[in-house]
Amino acid sequence: MPTEGDQLLEKLAALANPHRLRVLAALRNRGRTYVSQLARELGISRPLLHLHLRKLEEAGLVTSQLELSADGKALNYFDVAPFDISLTPSSIAAAVLSLSTADPSMTPEGDKHG
Repeated sequence: MPTEGDQLLEKLAALANPHRLRVLAALRNRGRTYVSQLARELGISRPLLHLHLRKLEEAGLVTSQLELSADGKALNYFDVAPFDISLTPSSIAAAVLSLSTADPSMTPEGDKHG
């Protein structure tokens, strides 16, 4: 089970890409949509979009739902998941303490930079 710190790193890594930011913005503005439509709107290939959507979904920033259309085609719909990331020195210090790869000597008290 990922820790709070690990989840924060995963979210920040997912957001550190201009394509993924564009995907989130498009989903927020348009709402729930399927991959082909979103790829056309963003002007990127479906395989590239799938790569970015997978990263966003793994980070918990988007959700997906596979549905069958009236003509029997499988459509994978995506939507923005509710999230709120607040970054402050205190929240980062707290997240560091829960990292699965945390250095036990890294405590808020031991921070030389105050």
